[in-house]
Amino acid sequence: MSKAVIELREQDGVLSGVAHGSGVEVPLSDVALDGDRLTWKQTITKPMRLNPAFDVKVDGDTLHGLSKTGRLPSSKVAGERQPASQHQG
Repeated sequence: MSKAVIELREQDGVLSGVAHGSGVEVPLSDVALDGDRLTWKQTITKPMRLNPAFDVKVDGDTLHGLSKTGRLPSSKVAGERQPASQHQG
């Protein structure tokens, strides 16, 4: 199981973000929050090129849902909110 940190920001009502993992920073695209449903896409280039789409439910400080990449089976995704101070360098 791989772990990544997702940083989300809101500016003027527009959500954006990046994913940090394995020493790589990947920008998120199509970030949207609809009630408690958070969706986004990202492009991964290593170890192979993938374009997963994430669809998760936010419940307080946790999230859970699915990641889908093309014809591959969906993968479960889970996470928890981290204090902002851990993400700032």
